Amino acid sequence: MKTVIIKYNAGNVQSVMYALDRIGVNYLWTDDEAEIRSADKVIFPGVGEASTAMAYLREKGLDKVIPSLKQPVLGTCVGMQLMCKHSEENDTTCMGIFDINVKRFDSSNFKVPHVGWNNIYNLKSKLTEGLKENAFMYFVHSYYAEISAYTVAECDYVQPFSAMLHKENFYAAQFHTEISGKEGQRIIENFLKV
Repeated sequence: MKTVIIKYNAGNVQSVMYALDRIGVNYLWTDDEAEIRSADKVIFPGVGEASTAMAYLREKGLDKVIPSLKQPVLGTCVGMQLMCKHSEENDTTCMGIFDINVKRFDSSNFKVPHVGWNNIYNLKSKLTEGLKENAFMYFVHSYYAEISAYTVAECDYVQPFSAMLHKENFYAAQFHTEISGKEGQRIIENFLKV
């Protein structure tokens, strides 16, 4: 099985690599279109700022490549947000795989960003098989995807938001699967079996 991690100017790539190393998965970190298209599984990680990340993806043509992929794709954190239609972070047009918007948390009564362990519920994804309802995951984000028909797991911070999304071959998680302990590792393992 060929697993590719998409290379762009996003942060947490090393921790994604460590997570794959822990479960014995070989991977390639690349922004090469042919390598990405020939992969069996594609991971689209992310830590960073939406407009800068989208600018890099556009420069490399990856903003067109990623939505056209036919194999299973997993986006995490900013990766998930860039798979949505639009982000309020610097008024950024994203890839539109999920036809929903990414909004900034209201910080009047809560600290933003939302940082730390929080539970996910209403689990309706192949990727959450084997997890208990209200499993805890690790979040770091100031922006969130709205609840929608694509939502397959929810979380509460300020208000309910999409913890996970799914549409056809595209899967996404707002939390960091790679640093969410055994539960996060289970999600990665489930993705690799899809």
